[in-house]
Amino acid sequence: MLAVDKAVAFAREHRAAFLDDLKTLAAIPSVSTTPAHKGDVGRAADWVAAQLKAFGFANVEVAETAGQPLVYGEHLAAGPDAPTILFYDHFDVQPPDPLGEWTTEPFTPTERGGYLYARGASDSKGQLVAHMKAVESFVKTGKLPVNLKYLVEGEEELGSPSLGAYIAKNKARLAGDFCLNGDSGILGAEVPGILYALRGIACFELRVTGPALDLHSGLFGGAVHNPANVLARLLAGLHDEKGRVTVPGFYDDVRPLEKEEREQLARLPQDEAFWKRGSGAPALFGEEGYTHTERATARPTLDVNGLLSGFTGEGVKTVLPAKASAKFSTRLVPDQVPEKIAAGLRAYFEKNAPPSVRWELVAHGGTPASIMVRDSREVRAASAALETVWGKEPLFYRVGGSVPAVGIIQKLLGVETLMLGFALPDDQVHAPNEKQHIETYHRGIETFIRFMALIAKRD
Repeated sequence: MLAVDKAVAFAREHRAAFLDDLKTLAAIPSVSTTPAHKGDVGRAADWVAAQLKAFGFANVEVAETAGQPLVYGEHLAAGPDAPTILFYDHFDVQPPDPLGEWTTEPFTPTERGGYLYARGASDSKGQLVAHMKAVESFVKTGKLPVNLKYLVEGEEELGSPSLGAYIAKNKARLAGDFCLNGDSGILGAEVPGILYALRGIACFELRVTGPALDLHSGLFGGAVHNPANVLARLLAGLHDEKGRVTVPGFYDDVRPLEKEEREQLARLPQDEAFWKRGSGAPALFGEEGYTHTERATARPTLDVNGLLSGFTGEGVKTVLPAKASAKFSTRLVPDQVPEKIAAGLRAYFEKNAPPSVRWELVAHGGTPASIMVRDSREVRAASAALETVWGKEPLFYRVGGSVPAVGIIQKLLGVETLMLGFALPDDQVHAPNEKQHIETYHRGIETFIRFMALIAKRD
């Protein structure tokens, strides 16, 4: 029997135990955003480290950072002729709020209707444990066919603020042929897919100030420019009637969509009904000339995230506010640069803000978009593994969100990332009643097994 077949057989024989392991990790409330849970994030890190040690990994450590800990470990027994994979994922989770909307306790993993319900069950403990169980299946039946380096962090839900510093200090240790990122998903329980592109992001805050203090709108209204009115006009002007962003130079570096790629995206099960159902919006809107999928995954955007000004409590208070502010973000596509977007925004506000107010634009950082070559050796191996397990050819798709680690790893280590995970679009990640489809979890373990076996073959 081939080594890959032995590993697959082991995984199938230990389905119950492998699901119990996911339950164990999912029961740890490793909420990275809440200081009260710092100890729980540490417990999750310790659990991951203990697993790696049990699998024979060397140099396993729980590394402290300026924020939450991360875990490193390496298994290099496959030898110098085998590829070396840097596996990335995270064990921290979003807060479970609002608690009243959960059917079962968020940190009491519960099986129901073929799913495992728990915060983090899908994002991303399910994906992390799936890969770890694939590793275990090889180790318990023989040996790993690849060299593996694990980099698993506890701050992904915070935007990975400490990851870059750790990588910068450990470049030689983390060197590999490519990065495998498990924090990903497929298009449906019966629709395998490979995520090949992520949008980047740049976040900003615009602060507008006028009078020295809040004023009585009856006494000063009409004589003093209202900062809230100015802010609304400035924000409204950031888009034209066709849904295009009006910031100078915003589209200068946008990589155009080729005909073949648009045809690939058109094959996805993401029609108008899909986007309306997922959003709950009464109607869709977006940049003219593009499909809904292209708008949401492959075109740059600018969206207001929050507004603050004046009186917002119950009842009426006729105030003319002294200040107004808005937080907004831009989703970027290849080859846009966050710094250039910031410069364009400043030029826009300098031109359009009236002299009757003062304004300040605060940049809160950003990361560029990422895109992988779809005919690379890694992608071919992932595609073949998915097709073997699901019995159908996977679809290639893009996601409009951002994964900071992808850009950080590419910039600091100079390697590309393969996104391969098994979360489903309706897993309700970051929302109440998050869940992991159990059968997909087990298929994911087998896919990781077959992928590592395929990528180990030098061709």
